[in-house]
Amino acid sequence: MKIAIATRNFNEVSGHAGQCRQWLLYDLSQHRSSQLLPAPQLIDLVKDEVLHVFTDDRPHPLDGIDIAVVASAGDGFIRHMKLRGCEVLVTGETDPAVAITRILAGEALSDPRFDITTTLCKLRDLFSRY
Repeated sequence: MKIAIATRNFNEVSGHAGQCRQWLLYDLSQHRSSQLLPAPQLIDLVKDEVLHVFTDDRPHPLDGIDIAVVASAGDGFIRHMKLRGCEVLVTGETDPAVAITRILAGEALSDPRFDITTTLCKLRDLFSRY
């Protein structure tokens, strides 16, 4: 299983997932519960790889992820990721390490915080290509 966490400066779970450029990628395909969590790969997307504008016409650094953890995301982003085979988890958790630990423990993530810009994204998503 691969889990990607949208971040701000690789330190804090980030909202606006479709615009996020910095991601932590945890490849847990060989991970066992008795082991320490592997260090994440730092993914720093270039402008044309940002998922909001990416056209799925070539390989992407986040290809193959099963779960994306974000602080906020519009419906268009969630639909786009579903088409890519990825479930999006929206959370109010700000610490990526706590988020991944809770996921692996089977615990629920905290509810997302209110973000007025998410409402604007939802309006824009009405006209999205996804």
